Amino acid sequence: MSATQSNELPLWVQDRDKVIAHSTETNVEWRNGKSPDYSRSKQNLAQESLYNHLEGSLEGIVQNLVRTFEMEVSFKTNPQQWLSVVKDKFRVSTNGGRDFTAEELGAKGTYNVFMADSEHYKSSEETFESSHQIFHSTFPQGFPWELIEVYSGPPHVTFKWRHWGHFRGEYKGFAPTGETVEIVGMSVAHVTDDLKISSMEHYFDNSLFLEKLTAGGKQEDKSNLTSGCPFSGWLNKFKKS
Repeated sequence: MSATQSNELPLWVQDRDKVIAHSTETNVEWRNGKSPDYSRSKQNLAQESLYNHLEGSLEGIVQNLVRTFEMEVSFKTNPQQWLSVVKDKFRVSTNGGRDFTAEELGAKGTYNVFMADSEHYKSSEETFESSHQIFHSTFPQGFPWELIEVYSGPPHVTFKWRHWGHFRGEYKGFAPTGETVEIVGMSVAHVTDDLKISSMEHYFDNSLFLEKLTAGGKQEDKSNLTSGCPFSGWLNKFKKS
């Protein structure tokens, strides 16, 4: 497909930066008061991406759609301004769990919807902001996403994907290992004739992901260490005499 033909596709399946540029001109309600900057993400993808899909190919279109969707959920606070979904019908689920509406997804955030309560992550106790802070600090160099392969086209788009990041910041008190942590999963996106998402189902192994984030063991809690004079503990034994 030529660049001209690609530009004739719906905006939400074109490059994410085009969607952001368009949204900037339409008074979108941004979460941080300004449009997002994906320059670091693009740099990571240029250096570490394993799959380079041709512009206008089915793989390229699906990848653009999912990246636009992720951007809108993360940064557009009003789901009525999301271009990538059928706003009043949209539903999303993970690993056969309950369906979430666009409003619920926007309020809870992708991490809390994608990850159920478990020993090392309790989505019910995290907010949108706290969940993003956890994973942004865990993967300080970013946590990019890319499409691997598409197995079926519209209206039921089935595809495989990968998320990855370098574990160089602590995770909930667990020491970073420096390992590159990768999640591979499958999704089914049910789309309309104009390629908007009406519902989406994700499948991946939460437990394997969390095992990697806790493999380094708990870091020492320095707040419990005695500070000051190295003989203070020894001297305290004589205070009662």
